[in-house]
Amino acid sequence: MHCPFPKPLLRWFARFGVVGFMFFLVKGLLWLAIPAVLVAWRS
Repeated sequence: MHCPFPKPLLRWFARFGVVGFMFFLVKGLLWLAIPAVLVAWRS
């Protein structure tokens, strides 16, 4: 079976997937960490 995407395009998609995952991971962790720091700082 022949892959419809050329190899460089597949590499680009894979790289974007890793970068996207890391971005949303850091964003999610910040959404949890910032309120926790604010609550700890106020008490």
